[in-house]
Amino acid sequence: MVQLHLKNLRKQFAHGIVPVKDISLTVNEGEFLTLLGPSGCGKSTLLRLIAGLEQPTQGQVMIGDRDVTTLPPSQRNIAMVFQSYALYPHMSVAENITAALKLRKIPPDEIEHRMMDVSHRLGLDHLLSRKPAQLSGGQRQRVALARSLVRKPDVFLLDEPLSNLDALLREQVRADLKQLFASQQKPVVYVTHDQTEAMTLSSQIAVLYDGYLQQLAPPREIYTRPANQFVAGFVGSPQMNLLTLNCEGNYGFLGDYKVVLPSLTATPQKIILGIRPEDVGLGDLEGARTFQGQVFLAEDFGKEKLISVRVPGTEQTLRAIVPPDTDLRATQVTLSLPRRQIHWFDGETGDRLN
Repeated sequence: MVQLHLKNLRKQFAHGIVPVKDISLTVNEGEFLTLLGPSGCGKSTLLRLIAGLEQPTQGQVMIGDRDVTTLPPSQRNIAMVFQSYALYPHMSVAENITAALKLRKIPPDEIEHRMMDVSHRLGLDHLLSRKPAQLSGGQRQRVALARSLVRKPDVFLLDEPLSNLDALLREQVRADLKQLFASQQKPVVYVTHDQTEAMTLSSQIAVLYDGYLQQLAPPREIYTRPANQFVAGFVGSPQMNLLTLNCEGNYGFLGDYKVVLPSLTATPQKIILGIRPEDVGLGDLEGARTFQGQVFLAEDFGKEKLISVRVPGTEQTLRAIVPPDTDLRATQVTLSLPRRQIHWFDGETGDRLN
């Protein structure tokens, strides 16, 4: 069984730039880990450290029982798929797929067998004689994937491989990727800033911010139990409502409204109330905290509407998803916040309050 272990990885560049500060995690055999975060969070640098394209300032990279921290990429038995495809323009599809195998002196019969196997699975049989310039973006991406798969590596690394594709093609290739890697049973590390890709492809998501690992968990847990305010605000579209309340005793004050706080060992001076727009109810719901406010923006998405409501007595906004046929001619609405759907975060540290 092959596992990828990262132990206390840190990378510091000149002028004190530290994109990866202290990250430890394990990717098991057959696991699909997505590194998710905003630009500059350290996810691409972390992938380059795993690949051997950068050397860590401290820490270890282990593949199975081998310490590969100081080994060059060629000795790590990894396969990497780049955002830019990186195909040889003068070679045919077949030559691109088999180039690495020929360099490794694999017997010709074995090369032919591996190439035909992956080209059939990726639907490339009729394209083997073409050059990259004669292919569409989706076809080039599949060739780049085939070139990685044919090597039978210990670990697969993918750096935003779908970002150059249009929306419809991205959806198709995403479905192909999910099925393809489910059959590989190798550790996969995938870098993206696209939440849809992360949620649909992954068995585990590592949310990164400012060089630190914010949360490592399955997609459903990331969505339903975010570890802190950053994860809550970053994961989910539309974004989670995050409202700041001043605290006094066991109550929080939001403009003209008083909210009962959860049972806490110590009540902070400020607390963050989080609730996703799809969990906000329209009208009075039994056992829920209700607010009345003025709708100042309504966005129609066809299957639903997203309304933005200003909370009275504050500059804060509460957004809710409502049915597409909701009559908004009367802009004053009542919104309900079911208690079981509310997330609480410390107003100072941003940490989740259980």
